[in-house]
Amino acid sequence: MAASSSVSHAKALQFIEEITTNADSVQQKVLAEILNRNSDTEYLKRFRLSRSAGRDEFKSNVRVVTYEDLQPDIQRIANGDRSPIFSSHPISEFLTSSGTSAGERKLMPTIKGEMERRQLLYSLLMPIMNKYVPGLDKGKGLYFLFVKAETKTPGGLPARPVLTSYYKSDIFMTRPYDPFNDYTSPNEAILCANSFQSMYTQMLCGLLMRDQVLRVGAVFASGLLRAIHFLQLNWKQLAHDISTATLNPKITDSCLRECIVSKYLTNPNSELAELISKECSTEEWEGIITRIWPNTKYLDVIVTGAMAQYIPTLEFYSGGLPMACTMYASSECYFGVNLNPMCKPSDVTYTIMPNMCYFEFIPLDNDMSSPPTQLVDLADVEVGKEYELVITTYSGLCRYRVGDILHVTGFHNAAPQFRFVRRKNVLLSIDSDKTDEAELQKAIDNAALLLRGFNTSVVEYTSYADTKTIPGHYVIYWELLVKDEETGNFPPGEILNQSCLAIEESLNSVYRQGRVADNSIGPLEIRVVRKGTFEELMDYAISRGASINQYKAPRCVNFTPIIELLDSRVTSVHFSPSKPHWTPEPRG
Repeated sequence: MAASSSVSHAKALQFIEEITTNADSVQQKVLAEILNRNSDTEYLKRFRLSRSAGRDEFKSNVRVVTYEDLQPDIQRIANGDRSPIFSSHPISEFLTSSGTSAGERKLMPTIKGEMERRQLLYSLLMPIMNKYVPGLDKGKGLYFLFVKAETKTPGGLPARPVLTSYYKSDIFMTRPYDPFNDYTSPNEAILCANSFQSMYTQMLCGLLMRDQVLRVGAVFASGLLRAIHFLQLNWKQLAHDISTATLNPKITDSCLRECIVSKYLTNPNSELAELISKECSTEEWEGIITRIWPNTKYLDVIVTGAMAQYIPTLEFYSGGLPMACTMYASSECYFGVNLNPMCKPSDVTYTIMPNMCYFEFIPLDNDMSSPPTQLVDLADVEVGKEYELVITTYSGLCRYRVGDILHVTGFHNAAPQFRFVRRKNVLLSIDSDKTDEAELQKAIDNAALLLRGFNTSVVEYTSYADTKTIPGHYVIYWELLVKDEETGNFPPGEILNQSCLAIEESLNSVYRQGRVADNSIGPLEIRVVRKGTFEELMDYAISRGASINQYKAPRCVNFTPIIELLDSRVTSVHFSPSKPHWTPEPRG
């Protein structure tokens, strides 16, 4: 097995070298394949491309689009239209993007062939990692992996997140044994739709195999921190199960229960239970990951973009273990890999794999609100510049603006390497949620209606994503104008609590799912600040060089001195008293 793995790893690394060396020719081939495959689709026919259309004709005729441009056609497919609208291959399902459109998840049509393309990128990760961390075939990975709620469209197609699609696929479910991808979590635990039962059994299996664990991870940094918090809350029951070889009665999924009892809880282990109790009963949780899993070599989590806010907390719990960000992907397409996965989180760059789709880039100095005039090809981006990513996929997305902003850091052979900068227009994010300024403004306006009966209005506000709590939560700072303040007609605490809930009810379904079903976001908090606070904020900004003529209150803050200034002016604190409404409803 070791010899065959060595050969397959060598082939994977050689494949990377070949496609990155010939990046532009690979890109031309990819575009030709996509155009040839989808030439008879309704969408491409609208642009009157010739049968032999090449790159220049494609770029001259086909316009750059956003999700909103495609939404009417996507809705036709969701409603049951099976004609070749985007792709000549049948649409097999919709992948629900965490990016939102009109407050809801985007529906990304995909075809069966994309699963193999995604698997190809996954197959490159361990050969790269094994270059930097040898011996990963000698143990297991403790990964907290979860499926999320899915629905069916009116036309009968599944609509679900990309990772849920992957975990439920035959490629994942029937994957052959690979010593480099040996997980502590059984499929039954990963596929359990109940988030508590899934987390509990994955944690239990990870504890039972603690000495074999060589790497610990989750998809996002926020997910790994939720797992640590879960251990803080449930270690006593977990230790009891281990010491008695019995399973928590809250695990009611019959398939999962049978799996755990028959394969993992076969014998009592009082020694392990005592160790867990000793480590977890103390209030000192610094380095808890390496204390519980002493052979862990690194954390495998995404800590770029919005997830960077979790780095200090992960360093605390892990005792400073390296954090590997291995790949760059989205619901629309998988893009690239990190060829230096053990670098510092601040130095993470992703090398674009030119075989995944056809890539173009909008220079960031282009007016983002207007149609871009000149797009740059993959091989022609310039080091040091920032671009918005545009893709054309085998599934039929053509010149689609993903919304990711990337900074070119260099090249590997002829393939550019990018640092992920941010999502365009995203203001707040805790987990997979993305809230922009317009959505937050609307939510604040809706909540402010509750204050009218007290002759009170919101003068100014700002926000930040508080990740010191687990799970993290949104914090909104409000400065209020109370017209009847002298008579004591100030909005009572209960009204301000309800204002928190009103904001949450106004936010998109991805946020509300995180609050209700995934428990990945905590209750929203309003901190009321005293009168004049935002004038002080302006004075502080001007003292740091801001223009008094152009200054406007920021709608999101993350600079520590500003947060400290705001917190020093807080007069009352309020939390959402209950969870907002959310149900997975059919899309149509």
